[in-house]
Amino acid sequence: MRLRWRKPWPVGMLLMMALAACSTVPGEEGARPSLTVKLIAFNDLHGNLEPPRLAIAAPYSTGGTVAVPAGGAAYMATAIAALKAKNPHHAVVSAGDMIGASPLVSALFLDEPTIEAVNAMGIDFNAVGNHEFDKGQAELLRMQHGGCAKYTTLVPCQVNAAFPGANFGLLAANTVKRDGTTLFPATGLKTFTQGEAQVTVGFIGLTLKATPTAVTPAGVAGLAFQDEADTANALIPGLRAQGADVIVVVMHEGGTTTVGYNDKSCAGLSGNVRPILDRLDPRVDVVISGHTHSAYVCDYGQINPARPFLLTSAGQYGTLLTEIDLVVDTATRKVTARSADNLIVQGEAFTRGADTVAISDQYPRFQKNAEIDALIARYRAVAAPLVQRVVGRLTAPASRAPTPSRESVLGNLIADSQLAATAPAAKGGAQIAFMNPGGVRADLVPGANGDVRYGQLFSVQPFGNNLVVKTLTGAQIRALLEQQFASGTNTLATPRVLLPSRGFRYRYDLSRPAGARIEGMTLDGVPLADGKAYRVTMNSFLASGGDNFTVFNQGTDVLGGDLDIDAFEAYLQAHPALVPPAADRITAIGTVR
Repeated sequence: MRLRWRKPWPVGMLLMMALAACSTVPGEEGARPSLTVKLIAFNDLHGNLEPPRLAIAAPYSTGGTVAVPAGGAAYMATAIAALKAKNPHHAVVSAGDMIGASPLVSALFLDEPTIEAVNAMGIDFNAVGNHEFDKGQAELLRMQHGGCAKYTTLVPCQVNAAFPGANFGLLAANTVKRDGTTLFPATGLKTFTQGEAQVTVGFIGLTLKATPTAVTPAGVAGLAFQDEADTANALIPGLRAQGADVIVVVMHEGGTTTVGYNDKSCAGLSGNVRPILDRLDPRVDVVISGHTHSAYVCDYGQINPARPFLLTSAGQYGTLLTEIDLVVDTATRKVTARSADNLIVQGEAFTRGADTVAISDQYPRFQKNAEIDALIARYRAVAAPLVQRVVGRLTAPASRAPTPSRESVLGNLIADSQLAATAPAAKGGAQIAFMNPGGVRADLVPGANGDVRYGQLFSVQPFGNNLVVKTLTGAQIRALLEQQFASGTNTLATPRVLLPSRGFRYRYDLSRPAGARIEGMTLDGVPLADGKAYRVTMNSFLASGGDNFTVFNQGTDVLGGDLDIDAFEAYLQAHPALVPPAADRITAIGTVR
């Protein structure tokens, strides 16, 4: 019998769940020395209920690779059910960013449909990621507990009048309130029985430590995001005392490799996850990671023999599921063997440009889960009139792909739209606008006749930010642009370059020291003066220091404005047959010293 978690869940308490399953082999009860626990994991779903039109490059039997169409919540649910059926001793977990930065069919409804769909999948835990905080902690608490309280500009409960909240537990061990308690429980336990033997798995959920620099600061006010390794290590003794035989860290932080999605070599593993792993307690058995949208399966003992745990990630958007098998000796209560594979969630073919990504007979194909398919259809029908509304025309696609200077056509186009919306004196008198690249979530590709539809705009800008105009001096703008290369997670190796509006140009030289990299700032051909005041537009995420651009906080004479997506729509409507701008406003010179 499975004991279900019941709400409300008091903050700080541990979640206890049990799954009892007896052996089906006569005379086997009590005789088997080991019990195999199956973990099923995914991460970075980002509300992708419909197939995301992505393919996995997978090995082909005769050599080379084949593109396998992947993703879609209805197919994902069937794949999860198939994995569950292989072993009654199972747990399903997500490593964060289940919601946030979602396509319109979920985002328009505050990601309620994603929570409902995942409820139907029957998962156990989700380690809270940074994007779960996109709309603030009060809205995130609503995602757990349910209800229709309004915390955003969007209206909750538009389709389901009694939003139930998540029937799985959100875990956030290192997300701490001012009173020292965690926003959500730190850990969860799940116990499996086989005859008289019993194995308990302890789960530790960790949020990205850098979350405050990745979301609107107001949404995480009063919260501290503590070190991932220190937090996990401190919790392990308590989990052991409660009977946990297996320790699983589910963490919204990750890395990248230089090999395929299911290659076990760990080749080229890099990223922020590495120093965390090297400091984790060796008693950890598995680390299920996310955040980077990269897929990998790695026996970390090949890299650090003192840390012989498995490291996994299932990529992004529900295109993969990670199947992890842990063999536990029921006498010693230790893991004696572990293995993992990333499984492609293959559901349906799709057309991409002139090419069709067909179903591959080399890999399993899953059918749609009828309940989730019907749920998605219900929300899609409500959204359809808005999604299909033509809002303008483009003469060519606008890509978010970065140029060598790390600006993009689409980022520049959005900045232009925000400048146009705030240039009138009554709207703020803006002279310059900046757009953050992380806020541009999809390319903007017009239809055959150039039509651009509202659903596409929403896919590009799903966050619902307001425009804000502030006064900054030329010196402050220079300091702001310096933060692209040396502020928090913005570094020379991983710069986050702001996308500028028309008329503003500058150069940066990576060979120069910090504080002296920005050169030649001009507005309409006139050099910016350090002591002169300029009116600058940004979205509300940046306005409060998002992406670690803290100089925005120094702005004065603040004036709020329209929603970013409304400004974009108005710009397209005001410019029939709009030609996307060139990505030539920033010049990169020099190399990293």
